[in-house]
Amino acid sequence: MAFSANFRCIAGCPGTYALDRVMYRCPTCGDLLEIVHDIAALRVVKAEAWKTLFAERWRSFDEPWGSGVWGKWEWVAPEIERENMVSFGEGATHLTRIAGFAGLGDVRVKQCGTSHSGSFKDLGMTVLVSMVKQMVARGQDIRAIACASTGDTSAALAAYAAAAGVRAVVILPRGKISTAQLVQPLAMGALVLAIDTDFDGCMRLVQDLAEKEGVYLANSMNSLRLEGQKTVAIELAQQLGWDVPDWIVIPGGNLGNVSALGAGFEMLLALGLVSKRPRICVAQAAHAAPLHASFMNHWTDLEPVKAKTTLASAIQIGNPVSFKKAVRALRAFDGVVEVATEAELADAAGRADRFGLFTDPHTGVALAALEKLAAKGTVTPRDRVVVISTASGLKFADFKVGYHEAKLADVPQPKFRNVPVELPERYDAVRDALLKNLDR
Repeated sequence: MAFSANFRCIAGCPGTYALDRVMYRCPTCGDLLEIVHDIAALRVVKAEAWKTLFAERWRSFDEPWGSGVWGKWEWVAPEIERENMVSFGEGATHLTRIAGFAGLGDVRVKQCGTSHSGSFKDLGMTVLVSMVKQMVARGQDIRAIACASTGDTSAALAAYAAAAGVRAVVILPRGKISTAQLVQPLAMGALVLAIDTDFDGCMRLVQDLAEKEGVYLANSMNSLRLEGQKTVAIELAQQLGWDVPDWIVIPGGNLGNVSALGAGFEMLLALGLVSKRPRICVAQAAHAAPLHASFMNHWTDLEPVKAKTTLASAIQIGNPVSFKKAVRALRAFDGVVEVATEAELADAAGRADRFGLFTDPHTGVALAALEKLAAKGTVTPRDRVVVISTASGLKFADFKVGYHEAKLADVPQPKFRNVPVELPERYDAVRDALLKNLDR
């Protein structure tokens, strides 16, 4: 059965455009694009048949269908042919229960950071790079794929571009990302340009390069990225038996992720696989919270801010590209926006780690926001909650070490600090320390 999808202006301007056309904004009004699917064609397949197909493909050994993204191929990018799919088995990530967190009964963490390059960015990059591979195979001249990044996007782009045999160009703010994040694109052969600016400055530069130098833009203003990222919504519904949680909490910086989440649930609803919408909370670091400012003023227009340094460096963004898409999604899903201070995000990450997680600071922002919503009674103990964890804590070892050594700025007294007990090589000293600490 033939399925199809096209670009369309989010503001409703007439016209649709093929997904292999190099474009990022509406040619009429300049607004962002979104991808629309032929829902009528998809509805020919009954909801139960889709559920069966997705179950058969889940973590399958038959590549690429075991991918959490390509297992939903018909709902993502049906024009991409199998031989052009560039996949590392991304997605299909675990939904970990941390019941009792923030005094709530049913809290689960969707661990997107266990994907190939260590973040949810793989979910979008597999789609974008696969499309570029197909475009190049069909004769289009694309010199390289480029992105602005605060770390995770660059790692995902470098990995998938290397696998596709396409050059990757990464523009990032010098000295503002972790060593682990910097070394990933370097190791995979990307051209890395470290600029004396912040993410917003890098974003301006990469848009200029895409317009003037024939490179393909890989940031989330490219709707192909969001098509892969929307599979998080489909996955977690599948993992919950095609039920929908009451709340989803997701960290937000450039804000493509929340719009992708909304798009995924809209497709689930339109095709009859679920029957309700969750409420959504976007969590922002207090040092970079333009969406929160808009929300607190009844969804006023975006007022860009100069983002301050935050431990949650990947969402240190003051002028988010996907602001309009995010507001639209939050309005549709009765959404809210909450913020977290540096101490709040660090302690929330520390608390979650006591459940066996190794939490990155951006997930810490989401967990801190959940704590605040629970304290206000906005989220109740009866609610089922899913927190989207966007990256692996292994990318942020300096954050974890600094927390437990009490060396993080703005976190003077980490509540969940844990340090080694240093002892001489004597049995009685070891025994005493063991008995003393096990009784704590």
